[in-house]
Amino acid sequence: MNHAEGVDVKRRRVLIATTAAMGAVGVGAIATPFVRSWYPSAKAEAAGAPVTYDTSSIESGQMVVVKYRGKPIYIVNRTKQMMDDLSKMDPLLVDPTSDGSVQPDYCKNPTRSRDGSNILVCEGVCTHLGCAPSFRPEVGAADLGGSSWLGGFFCPCHGSKYDLAARVFKNVPAPRNLAIPDYNFSGTILTVGVS
Repeated sequence: MNHAEGVDVKRRRVLIATTAAMGAVGVGAIATPFVRSWYPSAKAEAAGAPVTYDTSSIESGQMVVVKYRGKPIYIVNRTKQMMDDLSKMDPLLVDPTSDGSVQPDYCKNPTRSRDGSNILVCEGVCTHLGCAPSFRPEVGAADLGGSSWLGGFFCPCHGSKYDLAARVFKNVPAPRNLAIPDYNFSGTILTVGVS
């Protein structure tokens, strides 16, 4: 083998490696839009499929958040004391009987839950300007009214307050109770998006 043949072999290997690399980049460039076409559209995602959650994993007095149709859904496992305190809140609320609120008919009751359940399911979207209220279950919080605060939700954006049935307090910017989405239970499995 002479020197010229050795150079050609090296050159051939470099050209083959370069061609293979460029081919891989080309395949990636073609495959990416093809694979992305399988993803649901923004419209389909916004429509939202039902969301399920096993509520047995939520400790008593705790809250978890799931997403449904782009909105946070608060799921609260209320204690017996939290449930007993709901009726004490009525004089402080704008709409204690939820007449002007958004909820399924089966949640139009003092607990705003299906069958008077201790599980509260509500949209975590303030009815004032759409901020996300914080879960504040501690009783007597000094920054939320002291002894009149028996736990609930507080919107830090403009100070709206809601009780543990997601009902809005008087004299705050929010005009309505937090919305309750359609939901159902099968044992401890909660499905948001079906009634």
